[in-house]
Amino acid sequence: MSVLLGCIADDFTGATDLASFLVQSGMRTVQLIGVPTEPVDLSDTDAVVIALKSRTLPSEVAVAQSIEALEWLKSLNCEQYYFKYCSTFDSTEKGNIGPVTDALLDNLKESFTILCPSLPVNGRTVYKGNLFVNDELLSESGMRNHPLTPMTDSNLMRVMAAQSSGKVGLVPFDIVSQGADRVKRALSKLAHEHRYAVVDTLSNNDLHVIGEACADLMLLTGGSGLSVGLAKNFVDKGLFEIRNNSAELSKVKGEAVVLSGSCSVMTQKQVARFKESFLSMKISPLDLKSGKSSLADALTWFEKNRNVGALMFYATDTPENIRFVQEQLGVEQASELVENFMADLVSALDKKGVTKFIVAGGETSGAVVKALNPSMLKIGASIAPGVPITEIVGYSPKLIALKSGNFGDELFFENALEMMQ
Repeated sequence: MSVLLGCIADDFTGATDLASFLVQSGMRTVQLIGVPTEPVDLSDTDAVVIALKSRTLPSEVAVAQSIEALEWLKSLNCEQYYFKYCSTFDSTEKGNIGPVTDALLDNLKESFTILCPSLPVNGRTVYKGNLFVNDELLSESGMRNHPLTPMTDSNLMRVMAAQSSGKVGLVPFDIVSQGADRVKRALSKLAHEHRYAVVDTLSNNDLHVIGEACADLMLLTGGSGLSVGLAKNFVDKGLFEIRNNSAELSKVKGEAVVLSGSCSVMTQKQVARFKESFLSMKISPLDLKSGKSSLADALTWFEKNRNVGALMFYATDTPENIRFVQEQLGVEQASELVENFMADLVSALDKKGVTKFIVAGGETSGAVVKALNPSMLKIGASIAPGVPITEIVGYSPKLIALKSGNFGDELFFENALEMMQ
């Protein structure tokens, strides 16, 4: 078996985010949707990413799913394992990052690992243990208004300590700046009394330093950025040769549809920009609940306009409007109405011959993937850092791009359409 790195991601966009960086580093990577129940051909694969939808589940359910994924990956005898969460450390007071990481360490009979959510290329950095988003503290960024996982504390040691077992230490930037050997010594020292170490990270170079320092840790945890230097570790150990063609996908013809459920600041800008040049239809949870709008209405609109170019369906809205909807319906029902609608819409569009789907938002991506029900995605070139084009494997060819809320620039949707041509 050729698999070197076995990864577990806590949502679908996070999985493709991680996989895209692995492909860029030269590792042939596939993404599995959940734990496989049938044999999977991984003969031409260096890294496997199992995509779960566990970020906002009850902690005990998230732990059970993650351990099931780990047990499957262990059957591949991977050299190293990786738990991927969001670069904004999305979690609630009870988890799920802490409980899942505790359980993974226990299962692997390991006592120590690092926490490295940093992704400098997308503005996520850590300094003195505090997470920043585009030079703003996490607690002062748009993440403070996230409808499911509002982040109101920027201190990662404090956040992790509240939801996990064991002490949480820090490798400060002055040590990281001294190189991999110095970081490795600092981690070794912390491991005597700590279970976790947050690592300061200000640049992409720091991620390479940290990755090299962690070459011998059995379990790594972080955002996608930490993966950038892992291929070199396997090369240095004589286990791997970097592949120059790791991102090749099939050419796919057909129509494209944009579906946006994220309400992040960047997605709001992307939706507004896309609406300037393309037709769009807004999806309102209140209208869905009241029956004012329906799936049939959306499909009628699609048929009327499908010949004029790519179309967009969006539930993206401002924090103020989201709060109003949640007050009327409750957080859970408001979210479920949109997710279920998007899943039903995608199923119908699939039957109508749509072959390309561009999706914004983790929950929406989960709904889309559930509707299309692929068993495996092959990872292709990146539209933006952390957002690759993916190809459904084992079906008639379809291309999907799954974007975390704040990723990409204002032209992301247009760029995705162009790359899918």
